[in-house]
Amino acid sequence: MPGNRIGSDGERELQERYGTQDRAERFYEDQVRNQLNRHMIEFIARMEMAFIATADKHGECDNSFRAGRPGFLHVIDERTVTYPEYRGNGVLASLGNMLENPHIGILMVDFVQDLIGLHINGTARVVDDTLMRRCVPDLPDSERGRQPERWVVVDIEEAYIHCRKHIPHLVPAQRENREWGTDNMRAKGGDYFHVKEEARDLVES
Repeated sequence: MPGNRIGSDGERELQERYGTQDRAERFYEDQVRNQLNRHMIEFIARMEMAFIATADKHGECDNSFRAGRPGFLHVIDERTVTYPEYRGNGVLASLGNMLENPHIGILMVDFVQDLIGLHINGTARVVDDTLMRRCVPDLPDSERGRQPERWVVVDIEEAYIHCRKHIPHLVPAQRENREWGTDNMRAKGGDYFHVKEEARDLVES
């Protein structure tokens, strides 16, 4: 994003306090852009997961995980990406935050091939599936029989690299017979962290 001042007031203040302005300016100049380039678009097209950061109007943060077939996070153009939202637990935490505060951060990491990450920061809006398919005809089809209920559309403000220095190298394993879209609590992980059990024990005591 050459020629534009970028970075929050807080990071600029700390850069001055800790003497990192020169390093930060080099990073801003060399790596931070306000739109995707060809290499970023190709990277997104093969990603199978993303971490989604949102916050409500009070700044209370939430981080969530999204996954799908390669390209589930769909590039509409160099300034716009979108990803599907399926039927979930009904809480709608991320979407609820976007309703109050549209700022969003997306991190995609390649743990398998190139060991590199891509950050996308921008503003988000929620669009119903039917309307999205009228407006964006090349959206991905349903996934494993699941149809998206809505899409999150992100207008990109920043796109930049996450360095590979501490990214672990992982080997994907085949996991068959996943019950996609199920309401079966055991298939979804059940009470893995024993929260429901502890709440029941508390009531009974």
